[in-house]
Amino acid sequence: MDRSIYCGLVRSSHIDSEVTLTGWVDRRRDHGGVIFLDLRDREGIVQVVFDSDGAEFFKLADSVRSEFVLKVTGKVRARSEATVNPGMSTGEIEVYGIQLEILNTAQTPPFQLDDFVTVGEDVRLKYRYMDLRRTEMQNSLRFRSKITSSIRNYLVEDGFLDIETPIMTRATPEGARDYLIPSRTHPGQFFAMPQSPQLFKQMLMVAGFDRYYQIAKCFRDEDLRADRQPEFTQIDIEASFIEEEDIMSTTETMMTKLFAEHMDVHFEAFPRMTYGEAMTRYGSDKPDLRIPLELVDIKDLLKDIDFKVFAGPANDPACRVTALKVPGGAIISRKQIDDYTKFVSIYGAKGLAWIKVNALESGIEGLQSPIIKFLGEEVTLAVMQRLDVSDGDIVFFGADTSAIVSEALGALRCKVGADLDLFTCEWAPMWVIDFPMFDTTESGGLTPLHHPFTAPSCSIEDLKSDPANALSRAYDMVLNGVELGGGSIRIHDQHMQAVVFDILGIDAEEQREKFGFLLDALKFGAPPHGGVAFGLDRLIMLMVGADSIRDVMAFPKTQSAACLLTDAPSNVDTAQLRDLNIRLRKKED
Repeated sequence: MDRSIYCGLVRSSHIDSEVTLTGWVDRRRDHGGVIFLDLRDREGIVQVVFDSDGAEFFKLADSVRSEFVLKVTGKVRARSEATVNPGMSTGEIEVYGIQLEILNTAQTPPFQLDDFVTVGEDVRLKYRYMDLRRTEMQNSLRFRSKITSSIRNYLVEDGFLDIETPIMTRATPEGARDYLIPSRTHPGQFFAMPQSPQLFKQMLMVAGFDRYYQIAKCFRDEDLRADRQPEFTQIDIEASFIEEEDIMSTTETMMTKLFAEHMDVHFEAFPRMTYGEAMTRYGSDKPDLRIPLELVDIKDLLKDIDFKVFAGPANDPACRVTALKVPGGAIISRKQIDDYTKFVSIYGAKGLAWIKVNALESGIEGLQSPIIKFLGEEVTLAVMQRLDVSDGDIVFFGADTSAIVSEALGALRCKVGADLDLFTCEWAPMWVIDFPMFDTTESGGLTPLHHPFTAPSCSIEDLKSDPANALSRAYDMVLNGVELGGGSIRIHDQHMQAVVFDILGIDAEEQREKFGFLLDALKFGAPPHGGVAFGLDRLIMLMVGADSIRDVMAFPKTQSAACLLTDAPSNVDTAQLRDLNIRLRKKED
């Protein structure tokens, strides 16, 4: 097509030059004798002018409509001072059209392609190829490409090798979340699509490749949220002969460079915080450090009161009683408090007690709350003293199991902080370290907090004697309350790996059947190794300020894991099923 330059790249330096452009008509304006066409491509928009002096092409321009595909040749000229548009990268110039060719016509778009799209997301996803023409989407995907290139360049320069791992593999221990692929050549058997390249990258370390990375597609069949998709992209990194600080330092530098180069954001430090401290102070293992609110435990002050709502949990080792002071929060209305009560109920909280501090110098009379009469004056004032409250503050309380209180008040902390705009900075990166090795299941058993290949920070003997309190060598990178990625030092000793499997209730036969290849590999000189994986979609979502990872993916699925564009998943004909030795069972009404 002999395009000489992208529309969005024409500048004042091209004035008096002849250019040939191709693209889509973003807008058409007829000013009587002069037709303005805003021509759009992936780099942006430029204004093209046709006037009646060029009769043939002026008439053709008059027939052009929105989203027609054009080829335009013209002269670049400066706009008049009155028509300069500082909001456009091409706002100082325009192209005077000399020739025009309509490469294709277009029907009226199913929705307006502007920055204020109000159409439902289902329509946007059904016509995704149209949605992707919008400037916002074009910018997001171009930005994603730049970030991916920068990540590759950084890791390659640091000695990492880009190695692909299989998409067709075997089911994982969390098999219920796997997408399965029936095998035609092995009737009744299935491949699984990987939730992570975890075991393969460990095999690469055993094989001696030392430093590996991959921009990997991963798959997980689970309930979706704004930051979850059934298929997602992972920045997968693994290295041998390293400690935690090595991999954390490498990836911390990578993130610092990415934000400096592409966002002009400069991270000064990534503070380290233990999992225990994060849960105690912020009620979350991914705390948003931009919000200067903290949870304060007051369990000891409430053990002897008659108010069972607080006294019960205060005397239960499995429970937590915590207060959250919000400076200046007394302005929060009763209606808003009721809304916050509904909000914390999502996390299992049965209610939300509160005290407003109106006039502290007046003692108990200066406090406002329906719970003061149950706490008593002495206990109430002791709580206020511990929290170091001031006039105009509000204090929220949580009393329940430790998990419910931490999750509910941790989420409330973030919501109130956002509602009252309490942010102290724009970006707050950090590392969370020293995670527990295991979590407790409802039946009282143990399950890995991360995955069963994470190394504990204790000896085999200590792990056997007290597995519930063992810590792991895991670490998560957190940014603005979002987990960007997580990793760990892996188990490289076959005896340690067998002990972890035993603790998880995976007997020798199941170990052999599911992980025999891993246990065998660990016998042949596996080096100490570890790694980390970052969610690329989530990272881009944060960097561009999108509300969902669907807005930074080219062809995402819906909340119900469906593709509206291709109408997938779809039915498969009987012949294909027969070839795969599959028979569908009709679902009963």
